Amino acid sequence: MSARATPRFTAEALQRMLRGGLIVSCQALEGEALHGSAMMARMALAAVQGGAVAIRANSPDDVAAIRAQVSVPVIGLWKRDLPGFDVRITPRLEDALALVRAGADVIACDATERPHPEGRSDELIAAIINETAAPILADVATVAEAEAAMSAGASFAATTLSGYVALPTPEEPDIELVREIATAIGSERTIAEGRYRTASQVAAALHAGALAVCVGGAITRPTEITERMIRDVRREGAALRRES
Repeated sequence: MSARATPRFTAEALQRMLRGGLIVSCQALEGEALHGSAMMARMALAAVQGGAVAIRANSPDDVAAIRAQVSVPVIGLWKRDLPGFDVRITPRLEDALALVRAGADVIACDATERPHPEGRSDELIAAIINETAAPILADVATVAEAEAAMSAGASFAATTLSGYVALPTPEEPDIELVREIATAIGSERTIAEGRYRTASQVAAALHAGALAVCVGGAITRPTEITERMIRDVRREGAALRRES
């Protein structure tokens, strides 16, 4: 069933709204303390009050709840675990349609070269655009994937999956990939995402050519923030003991 409607924001308007800004990913999976649409909506509102230019959200329920609370663009995705496939981020057309009906302004989907349940990633992107007219944010791991997504009609490409396709996952964000993608498809279409935890990393990604940077766990996951703080305190304490 089609979910075609006039998008709230064009790709050009989104470029103006996102430029140089911070996108905040508000996600909490089942089993996490903050899981639940009402909680994510409040988290998103707090992020917008702090200056976030857009929100990235998982599942139609969370998208709908967040859209009711904020006026900034909502980037929707739906993490689905499907037997026989590694792709999780909006892997099927029906997932994208549900997100659009929930109020997502942009649809994020896995645009890697890995097998998809409904054909290649470029075919999925084209199908979503045909059915919804929604701007597409292609989550990629390589320059070639970003270029292929643009050819299929995506409005933006994000470095979201760099480090998660070819393991082990590094600790630092892939700023060099940001630079390479921005050179290949243009800064106005390039979003930096994946393991951004500090202001200096965000600034470096913007300097490398990103239109905007998406930050998630460093802002919206208290468990992860607490674990990192405890780890850093122990490391700093050990260094001080060695120096004394």
